[in-house]
Amino acid sequence: MPAWRRPVALLFLFAFAMPVAFNTWSALLNNFVIEEAGFTGVEIGWLHSVREIPGFLAVGVIALIIFFREQVIGIVALLMLGLATAVTAWFPSFAGLLTVTMLSSIGFHYFETVNQSLQLQWLDKSRAPQVLGWIVGIGSAASLLSYGLLVVTWKAFDLSYNFVYLVSGGFTAAVAIFCFLAYPQFEAPTPQLKTFVLRRRYWLYYALQFMSGARRQIFVVFAAFMMVERFGFEVHQLTALFLVNFVANMVLAPVMGHAVGRWGERRALNFEYVGLIAVFLAYGGIFYFGWGVILAAILYVIDHLFFALAFALKTYFQKIADPQDIAPTAAVAFTINHIAAVFLPALLGYLWVTSPGSVFTLAAGMAAVSLALSLMIPRHPEPGNETVFSKFLPAPAE
Repeated sequence: MPAWRRPVALLFLFAFAMPVAFNTWSALLNNFVIEEAGFTGVEIGWLHSVREIPGFLAVGVIALIIFFREQVIGIVALLMLGLATAVTAWFPSFAGLLTVTMLSSIGFHYFETVNQSLQLQWLDKSRAPQVLGWIVGIGSAASLLSYGLLVVTWKAFDLSYNFVYLVSGGFTAAVAIFCFLAYPQFEAPTPQLKTFVLRRRYWLYYALQFMSGARRQIFVVFAAFMMVERFGFEVHQLTALFLVNFVANMVLAPVMGHAVGRWGERRALNFEYVGLIAVFLAYGGIFYFGWGVILAAILYVIDHLFFALAFALKTYFQKIADPQDIAPTAAVAFTINHIAAVFLPALLGYLWVTSPGSVFTLAAGMAAVSLALSLMIPRHPEPGNETVFSKFLPAPAE
């Protein structure tokens, strides 16, 4: 087949299409809910808790793959994300936003579940870190384009929330339709198990996924919300900050992929978690010591760069997993990743109202736990050598 119709090309197209809808939604969300729906920290916490429910239920993908190919599920979920994003501005109320957010979230989380599974099935282990770095870079380029257009046109053309949501969501939906019509159904090298898989020897991967989901929610929910609520950022200013993030990611993500391939997942994740501890403690300092907006913006960019290293967790699992476990375990891991995400934003929304600095101090503690867990990853992970303890206490087969 020509290069543009091969599996890796489809993964690249997925990587470009999804962020156009999702990140545009994210860029506008905080201003939209404050200006149009009168949200406080309590309502934004509930919104994000509802948004994470489909992630918690991502294990349902296992039931779907019994009847449908993962590739088809991914395309339909991408279409759902695009359509739900397109109509977001039509529902400027608490109940309306919860409903449309739930629909877009089903699309996003089910797409991400099968997308991660297909990446690990279609990519060779030796090239996976580098190609995953390219995929992150392509996603950042898509976000860069979206945010760049927002920064340039929002004020100049006095754009409305409705117009931007319609255009960004419509684009993603159109790409999903193109993917369905233009690409054949690709076969995975190894047939996937279509049952629930929860193996004891994957325990460290599960634990890292749980902590990643809990820690990431604090950044996703409250870091950008802080920029609007505390420092009064407008849409074009917040979008400009996102723009800087994705320029850095577009340039550095492929480099990070090469670094993971050379240094290994253990060192990469150690570096990420040490950096996140420092960043979250500095976030807390903004509230405790009154540090200013420039530092907050710099921390936001650095934070985003550290999170780009998260694909090292994917390649760690790829190295230790039985090939037929990838699809069901991707669904299980996505559910584990979202256990804390279902209740944490809503609970921390109440803490935010009384002590916002404590929210970021808690995140630093979570990053410290993740660091301790990542130290248990062996230098050369593989089946039978899943943790540093495997040589002393061999992991069970199940």
